[in-house]
Amino acid sequence: MNELDSESNGTGERDSQAVTALWHPQANMSKVKKSLTSWVAGDGAYIWDGEGNRLLDLPASLWYANVGHGRAEIADAVADQIRTLEAYNTYGAFASPPAEELALRLQGLLPMPDAKVFFGSGGSDAVETAGKLALRYWGAVGYPEKRVILSRENCYHGLHLFGTSVAGIEANRSGYGPLFTEVDLVATNEIDSLRAAIRRHGADRVAAFFCEPVVGGGGVIPPAPSYLIEAQEICRENDVLFVVDEVITGFGRTGEWFAAGRYGLEPDLMTMAKGITSGYLPLGATAIGRKVWEPFWEDDSQLLFRHGLTYSGHHTACRAALVNLDILERESLVERVRELEPVLWDTVRSVADHELVDDVRGGVGLLAGIDVASNEIAEAIVRHCYEEGMLTRLIGSGRTLHISPPFVIEAGEIEAFGEVLSRALDAVLEEVASS
Repeated sequence: MNELDSESNGTGERDSQAVTALWHPQANMSKVKKSLTSWVAGDGAYIWDGEGNRLLDLPASLWYANVGHGRAEIADAVADQIRTLEAYNTYGAFASPPAEELALRLQGLLPMPDAKVFFGSGGSDAVETAGKLALRYWGAVGYPEKRVILSRENCYHGLHLFGTSVAGIEANRSGYGPLFTEVDLVATNEIDSLRAAIRRHGADRVAAFFCEPVVGGGGVIPPAPSYLIEAQEICRENDVLFVVDEVITGFGRTGEWFAAGRYGLEPDLMTMAKGITSGYLPLGATAIGRKVWEPFWEDDSQLLFRHGLTYSGHHTACRAALVNLDILERESLVERVRELEPVLWDTVRSVADHELVDDVRGGVGLLAGIDVASNEIAEAIVRHCYEEGMLTRLIGSGRTLHISPPFVIEAGEIEAFGEVLSRALDAVLEEVASS
């Protein structure tokens, strides 16, 4: 990784203020201010750092660069929308034509008949909206005691207050004390754990079960066979809202528009972000099924969901999303993910027997995780890959390599990563042996 002193901004210029004024997310700032890598350009599946190095973007930044970097078509549409009307609020009866168009477009793609769509600025907003709406719904229909939220170990549901509270990654909750406390975690892929939790709390107290179809930030953990369908059935049997978090898996990442479609699910609530714009502008959405939206929408209803975000239905962000969807459809990129799925899985499995590799996971679209022996070894592997033009990062407990490339990546580029990774593993093994 590019090691810079506290006065470098990664572009060759000396500016200590530029480095230390920005508080980076999920970062130890005492280290960041001494070591900085600046990203300055991108094109397709590649990104350039401030030193001019070109790297294959294997994490697609934070899972989101689905259509790749540098799409002029999205930039032109955004510029045109800004010149026309950059944004205006959608509170009350105010409308945003791009948001209305996008909601209708999504309604046709979602595995939820007649879904309504609530927009925010990202995945954490979407999860916060789903959590508040789940509680508000049960209160509205006469069951205010249904307040317990179930989620899974290793899960990641953003870092707003609600998402932090239901997180299955302990590090994301530690240090804050009690937030939303009526939460219980169940084992990631053990259906009996979900049954037991509902029994323990009582179905009359459980509001919702939040579930990533493929656990993302917790280490790329695909679902066990039939787990998701059984979880949905258990929720239906116990009148518990089934909330599917598609912030990572949505918009083609699993080889279907949504993982819910791949696994035959029909959620009550579904969260989306990231791939909705491929990261070109911040946007998130919560899809709401008929059971939940109907009491608020029926004629003469006096119910109000008193929740709003300044940028809900942001004109320009929604315009970017619409063009992003155009690209995904026109270039058949969701189908391309299905074609590349076995290439990525074969590449990941090719290192499964290496002495430093503990586990490999994937086989679902363009998603893979590789567990290595320790955090230190993982960091060394990331560094070696970087030096050979391959960018990856660490997730989970800090020893899982994150792989979720842009959909425009070539099969040969995936295979080249496998070769670089194999050399990196051998080099680190040699370093370990000689230390």
